[in-house]
Amino acid sequence: MESLGKNGVIINVGRGGLIDEKEMVKCLVEGVIGGAGLDAFEKEPGVPVELFGLDNVVLSPHAAMKTSGSLDNVAQLALANLKAFFSNQPLISPVRLG
Repeated sequence: MESLGKNGVIINVGRGGLIDEKEMVKCLVEGVIGGAGLDAFEKEPGVPVELFGLDNVVLSPHAAMKTSGSLDNVAQLALANLKAFFSNQPLISPVRLG
């Protein structure tokens, strides 16, 4: 994060775990980085309370997948996974735990 510098901005609209959230908060509070735009957090729906008081941070609810076609795609994927599961076939998008 220090490589971003005082003018650098972190944008995370993917997954909260992609960024070391504690380190990012520290860098934002100390002015090591310039700002952040976030709609994904490490422990959603929890947002680090320190972020609410910062003028250099924009927070939004994680709604990136809610487009006109995305919900249809999610439904089709869920149905394909169910069909595969009940047919004893490999899942299209298995969830790996651990």
